[in-house]
Amino acid sequence: MQYQFDVIVAGCGVAGLSAAVTAAEQGLTVAVLERTSIEDRGGQSRWTEAYLRMKALDEVSDDFEAHLSENAGPYNDPDFISEMSAERGTWSHGARSLAIPDPDLICTFADAVPATIQWLQRIGVKFEFLPTQFLTKTQPRLLPVGGGAALVEALAQRADALNVTFFYHTTARRLLIDDAGAVSGLLATHKDEGGKRFLGKVVLACGGFEGNPEMLAKYLGPRSVYLRPVCKGGYFNKGEGISMALEIGAGAAGEFGSYHAEPVDPRSGVSEPSVFIFPYGILVNKLGQRFTDEGPGTVDAHYERVTRRIYEQPEGIAYVILDQRVKDIPNYRLALRTDQPAIEADSIEALAQKLAIPAAELQNTIAAYNSACGSGEGYEPLRTDGVATQGLYPPKSNWALPIDRGPYLAYPIISANVFTFGGLKVNGSGQVLDTDGNVIPNLYASGETVGMYYTNYTGATSVLKGLVFGRLAGRHMANA
Repeated sequence: MQYQFDVIVAGCGVAGLSAAVTAAEQGLTVAVLERTSIEDRGGQSRWTEAYLRMKALDEVSDDFEAHLSENAGPYNDPDFISEMSAERGTWSHGARSLAIPDPDLICTFADAVPATIQWLQRIGVKFEFLPTQFLTKTQPRLLPVGGGAALVEALAQRADALNVTFFYHTTARRLLIDDAGAVSGLLATHKDEGGKRFLGKVVLACGGFEGNPEMLAKYLGPRSVYLRPVCKGGYFNKGEGISMALEIGAGAAGEFGSYHAEPVDPRSGVSEPSVFIFPYGILVNKLGQRFTDEGPGTVDAHYERVTRRIYEQPEGIAYVILDQRVKDIPNYRLALRTDQPAIEADSIEALAQKLAIPAAELQNTIAAYNSACGSGEGYEPLRTDGVATQGLYPPKSNWALPIDRGPYLAYPIISANVFTFGGLKVNGSGQVLDTDGNVIPNLYASGETVGMYYTNYTGATSVLKGLVFGRLAGRHMANA
């Protein structure tokens, strides 16, 4: 069965819907392919709270561009980086093909955010600075009222009004290429009807590969078996969009061997059952040993690095050990999104038995930690207070109070895979570039399918990336 549209979008999250609605607003005929049902559409977008790194409705955070640039890959060649400060037309082949987000791309991203928010407001999305999970933070977070689900529904309703055609239970499988090397469409499969051929320009907006164990093992390594998607929508992200583009020579970008890490309770099946309370206790592994600084700074800026250390531990799991002091922290429950209760015991020995970790080792670990804590003078739970351990390795840099007020509490923590970092290289119009840095005609990408992040995720930018690059792609297709 064959279909002809101006635009075919693979993926029905905010990245794909932004591209679809923008193109349809310009009069193009658009098809959206969604591998799930109408009830489950939206991928990870439906499940996220959709934090946005913005200090006002019309301004991104002060460090938006700087943080993305500083985390655009370690040890980049300084000659290529210097070239990128000049006009793109003057870049050498090496600079054009470098697998990092260039300064123009980051600037285009940041500059397009305010207009994207205004566009969403016009179609009915409301935004507020609502309470977040972070008891301490350095950057503001704007949120859509109703989270990612509200974004998905508003965009889908707008798409329906513009006569966008949705194909549910339909998965994009392979790109079609004409004799000139341009993309002419894609092949897809329907769960009941089999193969379908779609002709038109293509937008790949079908996420990363956090739901694909083969790609996870290939790129992240065998320890990825200890990861799980942060929400049920992540299981739908199988990486086909990235793979099919790489097969035709698309350039890779982003850190393929990494991902956005979030600390979650493995006992819970709710969306993002996060545990951000760890700065107020200690983290121990299955051997009962500490392995990281639990309070290096504000939790919003440091939780990912701490979570990566958890992932490195035996079986990819750790336990935060707390005492009754945690209940004195104002609104401490905000830092716990798990629906599972704390594991409690009247003594450290009994707690160790419940956690199935060596009791003597845990007792020694806590005794050493308590001895390294000072008087606690200056303790302030809602800001970095500098109340640190002395002579202990690893140190604890803030909120270092003894653990000695029972009953004692613990939560298990694993690293969730929020999304993978590796993806496709694009330009400021959302066009996919090949391995030489040249445009692949008629092929675009948005959202997690675009590779941008390295080493340390620039928090609260992924939803914006999907919204912005979807819009950029939709506009470029219409103008072209």
